[in-house]
Parts: sequence; structure tokens; C-alpha cells
Amino acid sequence: MNDRELGQSGLVIPPLVFGGNVFGWSADEATSFRLLDAIVDAGITCIDTADVYSRWVEGHVGGESETLIGKWLKRTGKRNQVQIATKVGMDMGNGHKGLSAVYIEQALERSLRRLQTDYIDLYQAHCDDPHTSLEETMGAFAEAVENGKVRVIGASNLDARRLREAHAVCDHLKLPHYQSLQPNYNLYDRANYETNLEPTVQQLGLGVISFYSLAAGFLTGKYRSETDLNKSSVRGYKVKNFMNARGFAIIDALEEVAGELNATPTQVALAWLMARPSITAPIASASKLEQLPDLIAAVDLKLSDEAIQRLNAASAY
Repeated sequence: MNDRELGQSGLVIPPLVFGGNVFGWSADEATSFRLLDAIVDAGITCIDTADVYSRWVEGHVGGESETLIGKWLKRTGKRNQVQIATKVGMDMGNGHKGLSAVYIEQALERSLRRLQTDYIDLYQAHCDDPHTSLEETMGAFAEAVENGKVRVIGASNLDARRLREAHAVCDHLKLPHYQSLQPNYNLYDRANYETNLEPTVQQLGLGVISFYSLAAGFLTGKYRSETDLNKSSVRGYKVKNFMNARGFAIIDALEEVAGELNATPTQVALAWLMARPSITAPIASASKLEQLPDLIAAVDLKLSDEAIQRLNAASAY
């Protein structure tokens, strides 16, 4: 597996990141452990999670995903074989949210306890916090790095202007910079990243770990009609947004290329992302073991320039 450096951080990750939002949500504890065993054995060693996963589930309070990863790390002793990426900033209830120095310190300690580790490889601002100065936020992240509790810092869901502002603040104060961005990007959702974000991440030398890589499962090709939405009670409502003429044209192109390569639409959609020079690694997840071979095979799938152009044309915006 051809690992890649994340930005200019020195942190090396595989070309595909596993999305840990499923742990404790659509994958129970036993399944989560089996998934973790299998992906790490296959070389997919970077696991992305967040403190807020999976607070959206009734009866959950957040931290469920980190807790399961922590249990797995303790059981297997494989902490030094994986890269753990988690996030801070989303609303955890009771006023626990944002990127103030006090809150980052508290949230980081809670994440470390749940993950049963003394450091996090990639600690990311999950969202912008307009109520806290960037000087305060970046200073808090710098302290976490200095204390050895965080190796690298990154951002998720920030716009280009805020990325540039954060970079300027860190330049001025001589603080560690964000080394990565986690944006929504896939064959369907191209415009915002390619138009607004990509020029900035390339200018700043940031790594990119894209989420919604399969557009909530739509790019797998299994959703062709309204009745197909019943195939996933978890994601069906999101998939509906992609069920239009452009969406189905993308699926047609994916299936055509997949047929020529003896691959699947899932593999082709992920390979398209991995082939884009600005993308370090897309995130993809699975709730069942039988879904994993598709993800793992995508890492070795190489698309020709002609195939990429066909997919670009079908998904033009």
C-alpha cells in the first residue's frame, strides 16, 4: 500500500482512511472489533472519528465511537500500528462545544480517556468557532502539541478564508499550523471543493482527507429508485438528494468504467478520489464485514486518464 504524507506534517497515512462514525451506531461492539481487525490487517491503519460520534442516535451522548476504538486498542495492543484522527468542537450538549482554549483542553482529555491512549495522531477542529479568536484556538492546539498529547492538527468544515486566516495567525505567532483539511468531496459534490477550497489547500500545502466519499452510499450504485432507499434506514434520507438526472449519469459512468476494469462502482468512485493530486486519502466506512473487500480493493485500482476524463464529464457541474 503506497502510504502518503499528510500535508507537510511528517504523519504518514494509507491512501484510504476508515470512517469510525459507524462504531457504536450502525456497527455494534463485536462487529466494530471485527471491522477494526480486518482493516488494520489489510493495511488501512488510519481511523477517523470524533468526540460527537454518535450523539445523533437516541440514547447516545457522544463518545461512543472513541470508546469502542479505545476498547479495541486496549484489547489488541496495536496503538503503535494505527493512526487515530479525532475531532473537537461540535455540540456535545450542556454547552460543551466550540474551540476555546479551556474547552479544547477539557475535550482533549476526555477523548484521550475514551481512546485509552496518551496521544492523538491527528486532532482536528470539527467546525469553525466564530466566537473564539483564532489566536486562542491555535494557541490551545499548540499547547496540546507541545505537551505531546497531539502529533498533528487539522481542520474540518472550514472555508478557504478561515484556513488562510488561521495560517497567517500561526505564521505570526510561530505556532504549529493546520496540516490538513477534511471537506465534503466526491464525484457528485465537486463544485465547492474544486472551486473554493482546492486552490487554498494547494497553496498552503495542506493534506486533504475527504468525507462523504461515496455520497452517503449513492455512488455504490445500489440506489436506483425510491424503493431502493429502504436498503438503508440509516442513510436513505440523504441519498434522496442525489437521485436526479446528473446523479444517475454519474452512476452510469461509474458502472461503465467498473465493467471495463472488472471492478465495482464503489471501487471506481474511491479510485477517482485517490487519483486527484490534492487528495491525500478519502474516508470510507463499512458497517458489515462483507462490505470491506470493496473498500480494500479500491486502494489498488488505477484509473486511466481516459477513464478519469469520462467520470469528470459525467459529473460536470
